[in-house]
Amino acid sequence: MKPQTKFIYLFLVPALLLLTLFVVGPMLFTFAMSLMKWEGTKVVGFAGLDNYLEVFGRREIFYPKGFERGRPPFGALVHNAIWILIHVPLSTVLGLLLAVMLRDVKGAAVIKSMIFLGMVTPMVIGGVLLRFVYDKNAGIFNEFLRIVGLGYLARTWTAYPDTALYALILGSVWIWTGFSMIVYSAGLETIPQELIEAARVDGASELAIFRYIIVPLLKPATIVVVTMSVLWVLKIFDIVYVATLGGPGGASTVLALEMYMDAFFKIPPNYGTAAAIASILTILTLGLAVYAARYMVGEIACIGTGFRAARGF
Repeated sequence: MKPQTKFIYLFLVPALLLLTLFVVGPMLFTFAMSLMKWEGTKVVGFAGLDNYLEVFGRREIFYPKGFERGRPPFGALVHNAIWILIHVPLSTVLGLLLAVMLRDVKGAAVIKSMIFLGMVTPMVIGGVLLRFVYDKNAGIFNEFLRIVGLGYLARTWTAYPDTALYALILGSVWIWTGFSMIVYSAGLETIPQELIEAARVDGASELAIFRYIIVPLLKPATIVVVTMSVLWVLKIFDIVYVATLGGPGGASTVLALEMYMDAFFKIPPNYGTAAAIASILTILTLGLAVYAARYMVGEIACIGTGFRAARGF
């Protein structure tokens, strides 16, 4: 190994120490906690995988009878999956469309700042706002329904098992779309303008340019948006805690909320199952992050090669 290389590695030591102390260490400790049998705050023995079996056997985590009825609750694990399936496509597409439409608009910076307000607003405040947005009498959502002649549908949407989860998901789309828009806006700046101009000279329509040039070249940005969105949804907690506390009847509960309930809400607390849920979330997020990082490196390398070829390098 060259002396210069050794010198470079020395700069990694502080970061690795902090990473080990504040990320890897707590993660391993949490996993160890999930393998222990707890009575209150005391360890009384080794539980093996019993805590995990208890978690997956709970109605709050997985409730197949909900599928028979066709409405929530389905269990926190399924609720997280539904959240991903609805939230990620909507926030990604809306962010992309807003970024493209506002690219050359006068005063776009002001409009983007207004849209991005949802991201800079604390999630607890976001949860409180959603409670008011969906309120039957004071909510803007129900007022909109009355304006368009659908006032008979007005209700407190977060108070009913069949609508609470979906109401929160749509609220989270509003909060997160600003992030998607900003990432795509930055991605648009990396697209060589000569490619778009050349396509216009060749007679390509704006729709064709969007479909065959902009969308493919924004793939790295899309990977970032999708990955960050999924990770955010997996650990979502604040909005649910403030808006519904997982209710009514567990219809909007999520994994992070169940972890919190086990550790800090129940009497006596169950640290073993709380640690098991935390470990499950860690495995899901870590696996996704590693896969996305490896995929992203390959995509960026391919796009970089394409840029160099297009420019004649």
